[in-house]
Amino acid sequence: MFRRPSTRWLFLALVLIVIGLWPAAVAPIAWASAGADHILAATPGPVLALAAVAVWLKHRPAPIAKPAA
Repeated sequence: MFRRPSTRWLFLALVLIVIGLWPAAVAPIAWASAGADHILAATPGPVLALAAVAVWLKHRPAPIAKPAA
C-alpha cells in the first residue's frame, strides 16, 4: 500500500491524532526525553566535553590518502 516508510509514520500519527490517543502514545517518549534532560543537566560540563572528545577520537574520520606522484 505504502512504498515509503515515512508515509506510514505520518499516517499513523494522523490516525492517532484523529482518534485522540496521541497524548497516550507520545507519553513514553516525553518521559524518556525528560529523563535524558535530567541526566544531562546533572552531569558537569567538563565531563560532557571529555566524553565528546573521547568519542570523537574513537570515531574520527580516516585521513585522506594522497595520490602517489
